[in-house]
Parts: sequence; C-alpha cells; structure tokens
Amino acid sequence: MGEDAQVAGAEQDLRRDVRDARRVVVKVGSSSLTTAAGGLDADRVDALVDVLARHLAPADAPDTGEGKEIVLVSSGAIAAGLAPLGLDRRPRDLARQQAAASVGQGLLVARYTASFARYGRRVGQVLLTTYDTSRRSHYRNAYRTLDQLLAMGAVPIVNENDTVATDEIRFGDNDRLAALVAHLVRAELLVLLSDVDGLYDGNPATPGTSLIEEVRRPEDLEGMEIGSAGKAGVGTGGMVTKVEAAGIAAAAGIPVVLTSASHAADALAGRPIGTYFHPTGRRSAGRLLWLAHASTPRGALVLDDGAVRAVVERRTSLLPAGLAGVEGEFSAGDPVELRDVSGHAVARGLVNFDAREIPRLIGRSTRELARELGPAYEREVVHRDDLVLLHR
Repeated sequence: MGEDAQVAGAEQDLRRDVRDARRVVVKVGSSSLTTAAGGLDADRVDALVDVLARHLAPADAPDTGEGKEIVLVSSGAIAAGLAPLGLDRRPRDLARQQAAASVGQGLLVARYTASFARYGRRVGQVLLTTYDTSRRSHYRNAYRTLDQLLAMGAVPIVNENDTVATDEIRFGDNDRLAALVAHLVRAELLVLLSDVDGLYDGNPATPGTSLIEEVRRPEDLEGMEIGSAGKAGVGTGGMVTKVEAAGIAAAAGIPVVLTSASHAADALAGRPIGTYFHPTGRRSAGRLLWLAHASTPRGALVLDDGAVRAVVERRTSLLPAGLAGVEGEFSAGDPVELRDVSGHAVARGLVNFDAREIPRLIGRSTRELARELGPAYEREVVHRDDLVLLHR
C-alpha cells in the first residue's frame, strides 16, 4: 500500500467514530447566526438547519438506528435581542443582558421552529442553569426531558437560561454548556461550530500559522497561544472556551470536532475537517462532571492532613472527624470546596449539613455525634458518591 493510501486510510479510521456517532451534540456560536450589529441572520440559521435536517433520524421512527439524534446547543439569544431593544453592542451589565436574552430567546426559537418546520421537524426549547444540573433530582429531570424529546423525534434547542441566571449560577459560556450537555445525554460526539475552521497554532490571520488537525492529549497544546472572543463582539467565548470545552468532553470519553459552521456537513459526515480531539478519559458518574465544571462552591470545608489523604488517595467519604474548619454560608445539598489546611482546594462535593451545623461536628466521630445529637448525625459530611477530586 502506498504512503498516500495509508494516510487516507488512517484519516478514514480517525473519523469513523464521528461518522458512526448516533447521538450528537452540536453547538453553534452567536457569530455564526447573527450580524455584528445584532439580529438573527435568517439565511445562516436556515443553512445550519439544512445540514442538521439531512443527518437527522426519521421523525416518525427515531429509534430505527438510521440517521442521528441531534441536540443543538445554540447561542444567539442575547445577540438577537440587541437590535430590537435599540442596543448597538452587547451590554456589560447583567440586567440588560438578561433583558436582551428575554427578547432574543423568543426570536431565536421562533426562527428555529420555522426553519425545522420546512422538514416537518419539531423543536423543543430547554433552558438550563448550573443549579438545574448539579442537584441530583434536577440532573435526572434534565436528562429525562432531553431523552424524551429525542425519543419523540424532536430536536432539543438548549441554551443557558440567561433571563434568570445570576453570576453565581451561570455556565459562563455555551461551549462549556455544550460539553456538559454532551455528557448529560450520553452523546457519542460533540461538534463545536464557530466562525473559524479549526484550531490553529497561532493567529489564523498571521502568515505561517497552521491548522492543528488533531489533539491527542492536553499536552499537545502546551505553550500555544490561543485567541479569545472574536471581532464581532456578540459572543462571550472564543477559541479559549472552545478548547476548554473540548478538553472537558474528551476527558469524559467523548470525541470532539471543532470547525466552522460552513463546514458542518463535512464534520457530521466524518470527513477530516477542522480539529479532531481524541477522547482522553472514560465517562464518569453523571453529576460529577457537572460538579467539577459547572458548580459554584457556596463555601468551603477545611480538612486535616489525614482527611486529605483519605479523600484524595483512598477516595473515601469525608467524615466529621477529619474536619478542621468551615468557611462561608451554605445549606445542605450545596456544592462546597474541600481544602487542605493551607487553603488549597483538593476536591468539590455536595455537603450533607448546613454551615451553621458544621462547627459542632468538627473533629468528632459519627458514633459520638449520634449518641449526643441523634441518628441523623451518624453520616458523612460529604459522601464519596457526591465528591469529585480536583487536579492538584
């Protein structure tokens, strides 16, 4: 076999998991859907829907194994609301962003509804905040809703709930949301679409820079200069957030293709377009990925050295005996950081007690607490199933 044929065969094998992926999350950025002045570009929306519709499983038989189930994570709500509200650029303050999202979200979904209707497809709007997905019951409900929409042949249109999300409960950008949704729905592929055709080893506008065709591990990107938000000024992300999102998904065992919206058809067909991120890890328990990447700690628990070793090295639950202190105000069920005595965060977890209860638990055994305070106190402060280690 010649060298060219070997390369072609390797490329075909490389993207086979992309081509054969059944459940796919596609994320599209604001700059690919709107004008720089604000307002939806109907032609761009229709062009994207044309591609997605061609790859969808039959609406009347979504479980036949033909075609793909697609969840669309779409930015553009705030940008779509700028022009109708007389705003010439994306506002910086949260209140006006929420107002723009309130107007723009309806316009965005209406546009998708009309565009998919050309193919006889229904859409369903799903708005999420981090609160919806770090709590056990909310996480299950989000999964069931998305899974049922797909089972009924609808296309879920997912966005952050910008109209009510505060700084404390925001995902921060839809790239990260897309990576987490891919994990939530157990997707086999994440496609990130933007206005750039892939990841470059420098500024794409600078002569001599090259497209990075594949990323096998995070170390491949060390020392590389990665750009931020684009010139359009209607989005919040940029290549940095896309690479971070790709890393989150890849670490959860999901391959990622990063390319431009104009190459969406090639990306979904498995052709060697854009930048391909190899999976680098295995799928973790559902909520733990959200806990690590989407939750905002409401406080902190300080662990003594023995508890740090138990939690980090032996992967045990955190017991009251290992507590050395507490910081912040939080309620049972809230996410908190677990820190060593020097203040370094070693883990994050969902706490089983209110902050005001913690001081009387510090350094005491569960048996002792049960005798004095009752059987409800004979339990972990943070159970290992609700705990995720952070990179040290």
